[in-house]
Amino acid sequence: MDQLDREIAAFERARVSLESNHLGEWVVFHGEELIGAYPSLDDAADDALDKFGRDVFLIRQVGRSKVSHVPSVFRVN
Repeated sequence: MDQLDREIAAFERARVSLESNHLGEWVVFHGEELIGAYPSLDDAADDALDKFGRDVFLIRQVGRSKVSHVPSVFRVN
C-alpha cells in the first residue's frame, strides 16, 4: 500500500466523525493524520503545500459522494 492509499484509508476511517463535525469543508490528511479542515479547496491546498511541499498528502471535501479530479501536481512558485 503506497502513502496515498494510506491517506485515503485514514480519511475513510474518520469519515463518520468528519461528516458530523466538518460537513462541506475540505480536509487535509498527511501521515495518516488529519491536519486540518478548511472552508475552501484553495485554503486547504495553500496550507498543505506550505507544510508538506512535494510530499504526498490528501485533500478531500467532506460529504461529497463523488470525488472530483484535481491536479495531482501543483506548481510551487
